Amino acid sequence: MSVMKKLPDAEFDIMKVVWASEPPVSSNTVMEQLGNERGWKAPTAISLLLRLVERGFLRTQKNGKERVYYPLVTKEEYLKFETGNFMRQFHGNSFLNLVNTLYSDNALTEKDIDELREVIQRAKEQRD
Repeated sequence: MSVMKKLPDAEFDIMKVVWASEPPVSSNTVMEQLGNERGWKAPTAISLLLRLVERGFLRTQKNGKERVYYPLVTKEEYLKFETGNFMRQFHGNSFLNLVNTLYSDNALTEKDIDELREVIQRAKEQRD
C-alpha cells in the first residue's frame, strides 16, 4: 500500500471482522458477523470488500465458486495511522495537549493516572 487513507465507518467495521477472524475471510463471514445486524444484502458486503481490495487493505482470490479475502494491513498498522492523524489534527502532535484535554474534563480516573505514570516510566527506561 503506497499511501494509507482513513476508512469510512462501514469499511472499518468490515476490517474489524477481518482482523478478528482467521484468514481467509469470506463475504458469508462478513454477513454473519456484521451484515445481518446492519441490514445489508450480500451485494453490499461484497461491494465494500471489493473497495477494501481497491484501497489496498485486502487481497482477494477465488476459492472454488467463492471469493475469499486476506488482510494486507494489520489492525496495529491502521490504528497507529489513525492515532497519528488524530494527534496531528486535534492536538498539534502534542501528547501533553491530549492528556490536558482528558484531565480538564475529569475523564482521567486515579487508575488512568497510575497507568499513564507506568507508561511514562517504561518509556524512560527504554530510552536509558
